[in-house]
Amino acid sequence: MKRSDLSHTIRETLKRLPPPYDSHYGIVPPAPPEDGVSVAGATKALEAAQFAFGRVDAVGAQLKDPYIVSRILTRREAVSSSSIEGTQSTLDELLSVEEAGGDDARDEARQVRNYAVALDGFIPLAAKDGYRVFTMDLIRDLHRAVMKDDPDYQDAPGELRNRVVWIGGKGDIAYSSLNPPPPADVPDCLAQTVDYLRNEGMQQMTQGFITRMAIAHAHFEAVHPFRDGNGRVGRLLLPLMMAAEKHVPLYLSPYIESKKETYYASLKDAQQRLDWQPIIAFMADAVTGTVDELIRTRKALSDLSELWRRRRKFRKGSAAVRALDELHNYPVVTAKRLSDLLEISPPQVHQAIAQLEEAGILQERTGYARNRVYAAYEALSIINRPFGEEPLLPEQADLGEISAALREP
Repeated sequence: MKRSDLSHTIRETLKRLPPPYDSHYGIVPPAPPEDGVSVAGATKALEAAQFAFGRVDAVGAQLKDPYIVSRILTRREAVSSSSIEGTQSTLDELLSVEEAGGDDARDEARQVRNYAVALDGFIPLAAKDGYRVFTMDLIRDLHRAVMKDDPDYQDAPGELRNRVVWIGGKGDIAYSSLNPPPPADVPDCLAQTVDYLRNEGMQQMTQGFITRMAIAHAHFEAVHPFRDGNGRVGRLLLPLMMAAEKHVPLYLSPYIESKKETYYASLKDAQQRLDWQPIIAFMADAVTGTVDELIRTRKALSDLSELWRRRRKFRKGSAAVRALDELHNYPVVTAKRLSDLLEISPPQVHQAIAQLEEAGILQERTGYARNRVYAAYEALSIINRPFGEEPLLPEQADLGEISAALREP
């Protein structure tokens, strides 16, 4: 970490790290600002993001649960956020683990599943409790949830770090890009993050919501309260903030993963120089880009449903027709899952699955006689496409290539 990269204000916060790193200094980040911050360079991005929130909130208002736009989007978030930190799985693998059980799943797949389950549990809590949901215990619970199946994690999940960490440098602190605060300062610094997240200070009057998202995220990552897993917890906090604000929560990690270098650079600007505009503009662009992607995906899936319905003559109101409405959220599914969703008997569900297989909508993927798992590869190809890429409908796509690509870990 070069002192020349730090602003004067940040240099004044430097504190010597404990041995054996006592020749280096950590940044004790100032408390998040509650006064207004300059957003002149991000004005257009913020206006576009506010419009995007309006679009997605209108979509959410049409749904039974306005806080969960789609189960599958939380799963894609889990895959992308984990991938940013080097934990590699695929959407296809995650969905298969959830359907078939995780007893023999890879450690990384279980970790990604835990991230998705954390979203399922904590998003409704934030929607119910609002900003009161943010506590030190919540931060620890989030970390515990995402790190509990990491066999390489050397601390107790949920416990604040008691050792020096640094960012960058490939394992050598001498070449780090940022040194977070010494371990003794972590509790107080994290308490400042939590106080800001609770939105009880002047920031609720002086700062817009996206500005608060950006500042809270940058401050949390600067504190780096855990030995590992900070990025995942920090990105989990973003949809929780949206739910607490009564917005439909958006899952920004696919956008962030597609623009990692810009993301890291904007964090450095905030953490090294207290220059908030780049991270505010990035967060605004992430919101806009994510909403655009969500709208494209919903449109493509709706068009796919129409194509499916024209593939064969389905009896009106049949189990097979009703199943088509579930495959967007469960594109990898077992007979038991589909039976529970549709509230039908095993013979009825197997008849529906046979019709869907005949129409090329579902494909059995295990080859087993029992515990079979079925995939709607056409839906998966739309959901799992690279961020920003136009979705392809079946007549435009090669299902053999899609199936092979989706299975790659």
